[in-house]
Amino acid sequence: MGKTTVQQKEDLISTRSRLKSIVRGSIGNLIEWYDWYVYAAFSIYFAKSFFPNGDLTAQLLNTSAIFAVGFFMRPVGGWLMGTYADRRGRKKALIGSVIIMCIGSLIIAVTPSYQSIGIAAPILLVFARLLQGLSVGGEYASSATYLSEMATPNRRGFYSSFQYVTLIAGQLFALLILILLQHWFLTEAQLESWGWRIPFVIGALLALVALRLRLGMQETQSFLTRVQTRKKESTLRTLFRYPREILIVVGLTMGGTLAFYTYSTYMQKYLVNSAGFSKNDSTLISAATLFVFMLIQPLIGALSDRVGRRPILIAFGVLGTIGTVPILTALNHVSSCWAAFLYIMLALTIVSGYTSINAVVKAELFPVEIRTLGVGLPYAVTVSLFGGTAEYIAFWFKSRGMESGFYWYVTACIACSLIVYIFMRDTRSSSLIEKSERRPVTTSRVVKFSKKLHARLNRRGKDAGNQVL
Repeated sequence: MGKTTVQQKEDLISTRSRLKSIVRGSIGNLIEWYDWYVYAAFSIYFAKSFFPNGDLTAQLLNTSAIFAVGFFMRPVGGWLMGTYADRRGRKKALIGSVIIMCIGSLIIAVTPSYQSIGIAAPILLVFARLLQGLSVGGEYASSATYLSEMATPNRRGFYSSFQYVTLIAGQLFALLILILLQHWFLTEAQLESWGWRIPFVIGALLALVALRLRLGMQETQSFLTRVQTRKKESTLRTLFRYPREILIVVGLTMGGTLAFYTYSTYMQKYLVNSAGFSKNDSTLISAATLFVFMLIQPLIGALSDRVGRRPILIAFGVLGTIGTVPILTALNHVSSCWAAFLYIMLALTIVSGYTSINAVVKAELFPVEIRTLGVGLPYAVTVSLFGGTAEYIAFWFKSRGMESGFYWYVTACIACSLIVYIFMRDTRSSSLIEKSERRPVTTSRVVKFSKKLHARLNRRGKDAGNQVL
């Protein structure tokens, strides 16, 4: 009875410690993604500060191109930070990523305008976005792996969904800052002149808060077991021994990331530039839809713990392929804020079939010694090619008078991902995370056990001999 009580207390402490680390990791993730999305939320206002005067669409095209440049640094972050996380620990990689993000945000906040320093302004902006891209590339891989490994097996879909909950919450927080500045504190002229710098200063300060939180996190059992068993180091050569898993990550991500960035970061500009909504209305609509979208993630994550990951991915693929063109076409012609909200919400509900579980699916594909790199690098490359270029390609189609071409582009990418979902195995029933947490019996432990057993048998033999005498 006493042993049972002690075991229950130990399990309770372990559960509390696990949940505390998940919360710390999630809050840190929120702050880091806030820093990343502030750029997209405020680009409408700071575009004039970094580029010569001209047409708004041309200036937005330039800022979107730099947004994409930041994405192209993400594979480097996924590679460097993923390798570091697999060798030195998930916690250390998460701490490093938030420090880099803090530096990037601070550079954007203090960079003078194009009118003051000329071409140096956009160059500094590009450098800052490269740093942020490096940070986010490592953040996603380390965070997705950390949350998946810290979660209990029967609730892994639920807990890992908070990777996107906090990602969306970071974006939502960026929009909240924008709404407060738009409606209560600054005029539009002040925002375009200097007010856009405020959220980047806030981001740099919040990154320090995230750093403090992450210093108190515990390392995952999967990584600690890997260290004890001295498994092979994480390298690109080791990663390429898993070509099937790499291709699954690419196919899994392609349609989902493009759909996500279409309906989240690009949609705010789409409502202004194509549907004719005001900047204030588009911000409010985006904030409302993202808030509901955030709440949906844990529900679908929990559902995947019951029905599996694959059926939910297939549902996203089918509905996304069928519904993308009608939804985007309808949004181009709506005039009511409520109608725009409902259409975007419908689209984001469909996209939730990807966002809520993609982190855990990737983590369940790879063994522990290569997990963070396997999650991070193929994902980052795919996001850079499809998610990071979503805005730029959309504006390119619009500048050529073929805006509907972008709708079909999104549809085609989702259809390609659907093919992968249909033929891949369900990772819930074949997860490699549980396997990595089983501590193998080492030779030294076998020897110790044998000696103890031999000593007990000798004592029993002596006792039996004494009784006979």
